[in-house]
Amino acid sequence: PIDTYTQDDVTQLARVFTGLVPAISDVTNPEYHKLPMVMNNTFHEAGPSKVLGVMIAGSDGMTGIKIALDTIFAHPNVPPFIGCQLIQRLVTSNPSPAYVGRVAAVFADNGAGVRGDMKAVIRAILLDAEARSEDALASPGAGKLREPVMRLTAWARLCNVTSPSNAWAIGDTSNPSTRLGQGMGRSPTVFNFFRPGYSPAGTPIAAAGLVAPEFQITNEQSVIAYVNFMYTLVANGIGDTKADYTALQSLAGDSAVLVTELNLVLAAGQLTAATQTAIRDAVDSIPATATNAAVNRVGIALMLTLASPEFMVVK
Repeated sequence: PIDTYTQDDVTQLARVFTGLVPAISDVTNPEYHKLPMVMNNTFHEAGPSKVLGVMIAGSDGMTGIKIALDTIFAHPNVPPFIGCQLIQRLVTSNPSPAYVGRVAAVFADNGAGVRGDMKAVIRAILLDAEARSEDALASPGAGKLREPVMRLTAWARLCNVTSPSNAWAIGDTSNPSTRLGQGMGRSPTVFNFFRPGYSPAGTPIAAAGLVAPEFQITNEQSVIAYVNFMYTLVANGIGDTKADYTALQSLAGDSAVLVTELNLVLAAGQLTAATQTAIRDAVDSIPATATNAAVNRVGIALMLTLASPEFMVVK
């Protein structure tokens, strides 16, 4: 990468963003972290700023922010940067330069002269041959590690998790010893939880010249904590945050049907035959006629799928 900005650009841009404050002051209100920040011009730097060669008057905070964002948005480095980042989050940690180039071209122009059409960009990412072809899947660099929060989200979406009070008492999941090692909205820096170019040292990944960003927050401790935390969450929920297993329990009598469904909806059909057999054997260790059989058989199948390498690595 070649820097096309200076430290002075960073400093000047920071001045533009002064004065932004939370929309509400009640930190216990779930909306505190959801609502867009608002401008308090009392705390805004009133002097002019110069960002990437564009002069921005400092009199009105939100006007200055719009000019700054429009200036960045128009920069030629944005399409490949955003394209690569989105590919890494959605498809693979190691996209080819050609893949990034194709997505960047769509970001720059959706075919109708529109820049930054995210529907078109995401469509280009997900429908690209490098995302869908068998040859691409067979590549050693294919896929990505599913970050912890996305593992939890996959379970929550599948099982229709709800919180009638809207409290969503799952809380901070940042602790790597007892929870996920990643908390929603709680990245330690503005640069996210992990670097896009991170490669775990001393591994075959690094030896092959590949990157694996999500491994920066993954270690033996965090993997064990994830399984333990999800076991509690799957079994009991937290507060009034509960899952609905009705649909899965209707399949619990037949381990093959149950595991096939979980393979499809959680692991995108990636569970190997050996993994499916292991999960089925564990499910069948509980007789279908036993007390609470449906609950326990679904719980075992869910947990073993959520802990499987094929679920954790998205391809």
